[in-house]
Amino acid sequence: MATLTLDSVSKVYKAARGRPVTAVDAVDMRIADGEIIGLLGSSGCGKTSTLRMIAGFEDVTSGHIEVGGRVIDNLLPAERNIAMAFEGYALYPPLRVRDNIGFALLRDRQPRAEVKRQVEEIAELLEIVPALDRYPPTISAGQQQRTSLARALIRKADVFLLDEPMSQLEPQLRAVLRARLKDWLITRRMTTVFVTHDQTEAIALADRIAVMEEGVLQQFASPDELKERPANLFVASFIGEPPMNLFEARVDRSRSGLGLAVLDAGGARAFELRFDAEVAGLADGAAVHLGMRPHRLRLGDRAGAVQGTVTSHSWLGDQTHVGVEIGGTECIVVAEGEVPARLGAPIAVEVPLRAVHLFDADDGRALFHGSEAAS
Repeated sequence: MATLTLDSVSKVYKAARGRPVTAVDAVDMRIADGEIIGLLGSSGCGKTSTLRMIAGFEDVTSGHIEVGGRVIDNLLPAERNIAMAFEGYALYPPLRVRDNIGFALLRDRQPRAEVKRQVEEIAELLEIVPALDRYPPTISAGQQQRTSLARALIRKADVFLLDEPMSQLEPQLRAVLRARLKDWLITRRMTTVFVTHDQTEAIALADRIAVMEEGVLQQFASPDELKERPANLFVASFIGEPPMNLFEARVDRSRSGLGLAVLDAGGARAFELRFDAEVAGLADGAAVHLGMRPHRLRLGDRAGAVQGTVTSHSWLGDQTHVGVEIGGTECIVVAEGEVPARLGAPIAVEVPLRAVHLFDADDGRALFHGSEAAS
């Protein structure tokens, strides 16, 4: 395996008419040997273009890509020693599944007995042993996807690229294979970059996650850091299920500590939050976005709790998601166990300092994370 470095890598597509489109904009990443990286973002954010540039299927407009310290920008895909599982599978229809999986090993003239052993090992891992002697057009989309994944994982490559590797699988099988795949990658120290739009998949598999939007790398960090210390408002609102609750607010320094005047839709003061924490650099009256993680909020009428009205109630078997209207904005609270909350009933929400994040109202950059002040 090897390290992977993206140094200010950009991809600009020339349009037949109109202005060129920047799909990837000066992305920098340093990926360690054996590290598992997830590229996460909405459709069209530049994830797959980044993956295809690493593989060599797209030219790099500017910047450089290195594998193990070797610049690979101008090398053909076959010269890069990179294995890729394609979202569109790209299987050979005339070949049986077992021959599709072992194609690269047979091409390298490995002994057939050894190829057979390795093919059956990876097929058992991905639960496609019954399909080994069938042809790609005769098996399901999920089996085809696992065949493409197996074909990539069986190789002895420097870097492994996986494009939506489990998008066609039913949830139960996906959960099982995630754990098996991560163990396979870790034990073999396989430097891996995978593309996904599924946060659960990214968090379950990746050591670090690169969050992208409109071709720009918004933050490259561990799953915990993305949740607890998002770099900006986009990452804060994109990461997390349910997503972060967001309010417009103003800093209120009329008393000591951190004071926030939270505004309603009309810009009037809806309620106030005060915490025993000083925050340098926040001027009195400064406009901010207030973010509150649903899992950090608590239902209860202690001192300082915010009063609201129940607007929704979803019991999920082990936790309850309660929608609460506060100051004209709905806020989601995640509570452990079942919560008896009637629609339209008054309810109090406690906002601990750990739940609070503040972002600049103009550019969205992070200004304050309550978890850091509370620790």
